[in-house]
Amino acid sequence: MANELIINARHYETRVAVVENGVVVELHIERKTGQELMGNIYRGRVVKVLPGMQAAFVDTGLDRTAFLYVSDVYRDLSDLEKLMLGNGKGDEDPELLDAKPTKRDQIQDISFQIEDLLHESQNIMVQVAKEPFGNKGARLTCHISLPGRHLVLMPTVNHIGVSRRIEDKEERERLKAIIREIRPNDFGFIARTVAEEGSKEKLKSEMDFLVKLWANIQEKMEKGSNPAVLYQDLSIVLRAVRDLFTREVDRLIIDSPEEYKSIMGFIETFAPRLKYSVELYEGSDPIFDAFGIAMEIPRALGTKIWLKSGGYIVIELTEALTAIDVNTGSYVGKRNLEETILKTNLEAVKEIAYQLRFRNLGGLIVIDFIDMEKSSNRTRVFTALREALSKDKAKSNILPMSDLGLIEMTRKRTRASLSGLLSEPCYYCEGRGTLKSKRAICFEIFRDLERESIVGEEGGHAYIMANPEIDDVLREEEQESVIDLEKRLGKRITIIAKKNFHMEQYEINV
Repeated sequence: MANELIINARHYETRVAVVENGVVVELHIERKTGQELMGNIYRGRVVKVLPGMQAAFVDTGLDRTAFLYVSDVYRDLSDLEKLMLGNGKGDEDPELLDAKPTKRDQIQDISFQIEDLLHESQNIMVQVAKEPFGNKGARLTCHISLPGRHLVLMPTVNHIGVSRRIEDKEERERLKAIIREIRPNDFGFIARTVAEEGSKEKLKSEMDFLVKLWANIQEKMEKGSNPAVLYQDLSIVLRAVRDLFTREVDRLIIDSPEEYKSIMGFIETFAPRLKYSVELYEGSDPIFDAFGIAMEIPRALGTKIWLKSGGYIVIELTEALTAIDVNTGSYVGKRNLEETILKTNLEAVKEIAYQLRFRNLGGLIVIDFIDMEKSSNRTRVFTALREALSKDKAKSNILPMSDLGLIEMTRKRTRASLSGLLSEPCYYCEGRGTLKSKRAICFEIFRDLERESIVGEEGGHAYIMANPEIDDVLREEEQESVIDLEKRLGKRITIIAKKNFHMEQYEINV
């Protein structure tokens, strides 16, 4: 089956689904909050230096101050890189998401101190490396990277890298040689996966564009003195084209004529050969319904996932880590207990790898597999998990299984999980569970209203009856979205508050 990118673009929310062989493996959601920060570059001002934590708080003009570690501050990066290479470090080709060669664990032995590098009221150029999460502000870095479709520019470090996903050694060396020949001023560049078999002319054209972009950012930095944004990354739709529309994807389908034109303009400039693989969806059903994606989304909120054999896994999110428990359930096997347990664990491995990617779970993850007596079987499960995660774009680090059947691992987290986007703590049960967030309920109402309007008569009224809390959000925070929906549906929308309705309960009459 074909691999596809399905994009549902609306004024209030954009959803991008990555479908591989008919299965939704990734779901990216972005809402128009004005706080889409990942990849943005700012002129920041140091608010406070914390020697005890070797970090600093930086004002970027956002609601909350952001956090900057000492490892992300070094200014003379060429000298630092030489020092690291002299220690036998930094000699691997980085992935795009791990392009910065200066990680905290790599430079703990280097004697730079945060107080020697930064002082209060100092202006510095920073980039958001991690979105705000919970009560934490954004994570910043001074190691700027500007991603294009084929290349990533790293203007602050002299380094040439090739994505690890390009496995052919001759192709890797060819790309390195081209970059070495055409790059200006010893700028650092990484060849992305889609650069494979790319021509010298194509790489040179994109390289010139990225260098000019960097010069423009530097000019903005020098002209001002107050905290301000210097560069904003592309919208989620164009980021999906840039980052996800690779050789493995056969077609992209989007349901917004405006965004379709935007995509075609972007592709005409950077990847003209892809224009025949982009389609505008014009069906009567919502696009996520038509492609069977809508029914998959609730799985990202459930704690219990059943396996085909009758076993199941339980996923629990805590403040410190994500705990995953594997159980045999109703599966009793055919021969002996060890074989039954091994089969359940191996089946769970595939589902766990899928759920981590689909739910975008990150940070520390502990998996409690069913205990196995044979060390060879434990090794087999560990190897299977590592292989299952090899297709995941987010970097992970997996430790071997312990004697107790536990595997500890980390997965890189740069944005909120689906659970964090689609749910909020439930005050009905005093925080012991979760409800769908008010905005998620509002957006469900909008989508259901679109479904109802397909069979309804054009014009007239649409009545929405909902909990008073939802009524407030619809009238205030989502007023612009309601107006936009009225224009598209050709209906007057009337919202009626119902005190006796549960938070997630609503009715629509068209």
